[in-house]
Amino acid sequence: MPDHRERLSSLLRPGTTTSGPDKGFLDLLGEIPQAGPPTGLAQRLMRTSAVPMIYERYWRPTLGRVAKGLTGPSMADEIRIAIEALGLGPGRVALDVACGTGRFTRAFGEAVGPDGLSIGLDGSVTMLEKALSEPNPATVTYLRADAVDLPLDDSTVDAVCCFAALHMFADPDAALDSFARVLKPGGSLVLLTSARHSDQPMRLADTFLGRLSGQRMFDRGEIALKLFRRGFEHVGERYSGVTQIVTGELPVNIRK
Repeated sequence: MPDHRERLSSLLRPGTTTSGPDKGFLDLLGEIPQAGPPTGLAQRLMRTSAVPMIYERYWRPTLGRVAKGLTGPSMADEIRIAIEALGLGPGRVALDVACGTGRFTRAFGEAVGPDGLSIGLDGSVTMLEKALSEPNPATVTYLRADAVDLPLDDSTVDAVCCFAALHMFADPDAALDSFARVLKPGGSLVLLTSARHSDQPMRLADTFLGRLSGQRMFDRGEIALKLFRRGFEHVGERYSGVTQIVTGELPVNIRK
């Protein structure tokens, strides 16, 4: 097992075991097809074998542009924003939750350098297989596990990123609890998720489209408040269309 895989194993909660043959990633779900039932149409499509093949080049950029509007950040901008918000540098340990085909994970691997570690976590075998088919820095490793109940031990990573996924989780509050738990004191979090418009006619339309696709539509300010309640500081919000990028940091002296 390469050193980065051993390092990942050392960060797991005590008693955690892998399942099945080695597929190039640590698999904690085994024969379970996916981590939990799909929450709606969007997640059902994401779990097909076809979407991972077009996800990075067509699916995510196209849907992202529709959701963010013409003036919203591109995917390249999103990656830059995430790296800056997380303060990624040499030696850091980054966790990319719901990593999909690994575009952010690979960029994080470059940012943390040879002494760092970039972990891409997803519940989909097909997404992870596609991620492994791409050229990955040596500091990148992948983990198949539940994105809501993270298998990592407490205070093990410096940075958590979760882009375009929180609104599809069955229990986003449990996911946020898990993100805060695995972060080290002083660690950083960056999220891209849904953001319902403030005016009533647009809110109704946003809510309808969210229900149609099975995606939760968060109110503006809702995620920031959730982070404050979990002890995060320096919480920032950036809105584009029906999306928001929310950042936060745990205090250095936080007690968990």
